[in-house]
Amino acid sequence: MKLLYIIFIKLYPFIAQIISVKNDKAKLWIDGRKNIFQRLENTFSNNQSPVVWVHCASLGEFEQGRPIIESIKKNYSSHKILLTFFSPSGYEIRKNYPLADWVFYLPMDGKKAAKRFVHIVDPKLIFFVKYEFWFFYLKEAKRQSIPTLLISANFRANQPFFKWYGSFYRSMLASFTHVFVQNATSKKLLESIGFTNNVVTIHGDTRFDRVIENAAHFSEIPLINSFLNHSKQVIVAGSTWLQDDVLLAEFAAKNKEIYFIIAPHSVEKSRIENCKLLYQQAITFTELQEQKTTTTNVLIIDNVGMLSNLYKYATICYVGGGFTKDGIHNVLEAAVYGKPVIIGPNYKKYTEAVELVAADGVISIKNALELEHQIQELLNDLNKYQQVCKQAQQYVLQKAGATKIVDEYIYENRLLTK
Repeated sequence: MKLLYIIFIKLYPFIAQIISVKNDKAKLWIDGRKNIFQRLENTFSNNQSPVVWVHCASLGEFEQGRPIIESIKKNYSSHKILLTFFSPSGYEIRKNYPLADWVFYLPMDGKKAAKRFVHIVDPKLIFFVKYEFWFFYLKEAKRQSIPTLLISANFRANQPFFKWYGSFYRSMLASFTHVFVQNATSKKLLESIGFTNNVVTIHGDTRFDRVIENAAHFSEIPLINSFLNHSKQVIVAGSTWLQDDVLLAEFAAKNKEIYFIIAPHSVEKSRIENCKLLYQQAITFTELQEQKTTTTNVLIIDNVGMLSNLYKYATICYVGGGFTKDGIHNVLEAAVYGKPVIIGPNYKKYTEAVELVAADGVISIKNALELEHQIQELLNDLNKYQQVCKQAQQYVLQKAGATKIVDEYIYENRLLTK
């Protein structure tokens, strides 16, 4: 397995280089790593402050790591934060995140790369978020006895760690000083391969802390207020894919009295144009900024960063991705406001979605007919509507506290006060 891993890390940049000619995301991936070690050396050559390194795969993992970054900045102000991303979808959106002192792409894993990176950065504490497992980086951190924590991890029995051929993958897990998992199932799986209470803690998911904090600091968006014009029936659809938009556009065309705010998962020009073809007479947020007023009932968000606030305006929320093989996006951003959330059928990989469906705080639909039925029932049955709202918000609020558990571990083990 180690050989296959080495082949993978050698081939990945080569393939990315080839497809970057026609793929914007691949081009960003390649360009972001050009001369990266020289840029790192220039950046860190005069640094005198202790460094905490937080690594996230992409934007979703960043939202889980963000509460940890905020807590460290608050409690250990003399420390600086290095934030790294593997994917452009995380880096490009959060490269100017103000609480990180530096934001970089992570150089591709490798024995020499990991050794050089750790030597340059010299981190005193490392966080990997949820699913990130890079063999040589983890091995180098362990070799140098740098405390390395995995947070908000979520394991499933079908992952390689728990298979007969999984010794290589298990060696990566063994490189972590401590593993913080989301639930008891993950803890039991780790126990089945020899991990004890001393190195595994159930702490939940730091995303709950993040969405609660975000909701508490909700900021009005004047242009959204103007667009909605005091409408009492608003559907906010976030992180939508084509399959979601086909269903929603059909419903929107038949319900002109309902206002729709559509925030596609991708805001590339072709994707926005596709949305405008589907949603009749829709206007984009950029166009609304220019025109100030409009007569349409459908607004397409063609920027990134507004979605978590947009859910506040909803009567009903729809979270996309449930008709794709990868599954739904973040339902917590909507549920925290006490809003009913509708999703597609592919959500079983996501613990919070499974639990919210079971608690009647999220409703899963399989087709356009079910979508229409559920929306109409929520709009016309006040008792059901209020019950779903209550269940959604209570579920989120009861799950707070994951960040505090990590904070206490850091403090009790003096990881940043030695």
